[in-house]
Amino acid sequence: MNSKELYDFYRRHPEVTTDSRVCPQGSIFIALKGETFDGNLFAEQALDKGCALAVVDSAEVYDRYVDNGGDRSRMVLVPDTLQAFKDLAREHRRQFDIPVVAITGTNGKTTTKELVRAVLAERYNVMATEGNYNNDVGVPKTLLRLNTDTQIAVVEMGASHPGDIKTLAETAEPNCGLISNVGKAHLQGFGSLEGVVHTKGELYDFLAHDYANTIFINADNELLMGILPCEVTSVAYTKRDAYSAARVCGQLVACDPFLRLRWRDNARADVWHEVTTHLIGSYNLDNVLAAVTVGLHFGVDAELINRALESYVPSNNRSQLTHTAHNHLVVDAYNANPTSMAAALDNFSVMQVSPKMAILGEMRELGASSREEHQRVVDMLGNCPFDEVWLVGEEFAAIDSPYRKFHDVEEVKAAIAERQPEGYYILIKGSNGTRLFQLPEFL
Repeated sequence: MNSKELYDFYRRHPEVTTDSRVCPQGSIFIALKGETFDGNLFAEQALDKGCALAVVDSAEVYDRYVDNGGDRSRMVLVPDTLQAFKDLAREHRRQFDIPVVAITGTNGKTTTKELVRAVLAERYNVMATEGNYNNDVGVPKTLLRLNTDTQIAVVEMGASHPGDIKTLAETAEPNCGLISNVGKAHLQGFGSLEGVVHTKGELYDFLAHDYANTIFINADNELLMGILPCEVTSVAYTKRDAYSAARVCGQLVACDPFLRLRWRDNARADVWHEVTTHLIGSYNLDNVLAAVTVGLHFGVDAELINRALESYVPSNNRSQLTHTAHNHLVVDAYNANPTSMAAALDNFSVMQVSPKMAILGEMRELGASSREEHQRVVDMLGNCPFDEVWLVGEEFAAIDSPYRKFHDVEEVKAAIAERQPEGYYILIKGSNGTRLFQLPEFL
């Protein structure tokens, strides 16, 4: 069964599952493999539960099924189930002549995606990536949610190795694109900052194939401007008031603690709009301006853009302000890398609140640069006006510092129970694997 035949089957059975525990009647089961599982081993079980078709890439599983009298029409053997999944999703995407906005970046891509979704939803029926379904499994799942009501799609793309964005772009075939920024993350996979820039730039490379495509770009980001392809129409945003070539200009007004900004459409340079968001951190200014730019490009009125920005409340452990019975928490514990850690510390340092406490988890997937980057964080903390600092994880344990250290989040929970901090503003920041997102209920 080739990709066209698989899609024809999908049109008759328009539901796909990759989880043998969830097998809706008449659905298609695609047997994906991972480091610790092999979906091929559960293909027959999926058929028994009601799937109409199982797609496998194990000849052994397929032959055993057929030899035992299995219905050949209900199981197909392909060279690579993940590729078959991507091909199916791409064929489905091609049925829709709509704008598909791809968003990637080292930091801020999920927040930017949510802001763009909120702004566009003021005028359009928007289908966007849910949560962080931004990898080679999540993107196909997102694309298969496209339906006849969808007017614009917003697809987030993540990467941890060279070539990842190229693959995702070839699957989603976006006609618009946005890179939030580039910084030091997943260095173990990319090897260097240059590797990060090249990989994120694969989105630009894909869009450059068609002069009708559009790139939304931060004109203040020299790295991104340096790799901007001239073949593609670009729509820029900036914080430089004199940069009139940008469509949108924005300025920071305050962070007390929420981000307050003003922006203008340079097509109407005499009109400024002031907006108070529910976002923590001046680093979110670029993310907001990106959403404004995308909204204006697609004809969303300024008043509706402002309403969307003011209404959006983060709820995904990203720049999220939480008030408990005892403390005020700045929860940014979804992920961490050197760039986002520095931004979080800078922002928390200038917040006019007291007393301050920082609970920082180690940054993972930094490879040979890990020791150096954790030392940078410790050095930075020496200039931060924090009353107390707790460091979590083996990477921080290896660095000499005057700060209290913990092996893991369980030790932190025990220390909180003993210490019982009260009345603090507490920054919680760390890689997702440190599981610091569990701490708010204990503080």
